[in-house]
Amino acid sequence: MENLLVLTNCPDEAVANAIALAVVEEKLAACVNILPRVQSVYRWQGTVESASEIPLLIKTTAAAYPALEQRIAELHPYAVPEIIALPIRHGLPAYLNWLAAETRQ
Repeated sequence: MENLLVLTNCPDEAVANAIALAVVEEKLAACVNILPRVQSVYRWQGTVESASEIPLLIKTTAAAYPALEQRIAELHPYAVPEIIALPIRHGLPAYLNWLAAETRQ
């Protein structure tokens, strides 16, 4: 079973909370950490932009990822939300087993 850490940034706390709650309730993720605001600097449509955003750290499985990605895209107000999945190569076995058990396959 491959576990993933999925990253996304939200424009505000309301969106961050809505996404976190939905993906955990729907068992698309076992856990979501809502981090404090960060300042993001990026290029969008040829212009350098800066925005204050709320990062989410979403723990899920590779099997649940397609549905998770779709749900984030549905709930996210950005035209092109950042959704990046990183493999979790190592971790406490008990935690990784819990993560897999709490995420729909």
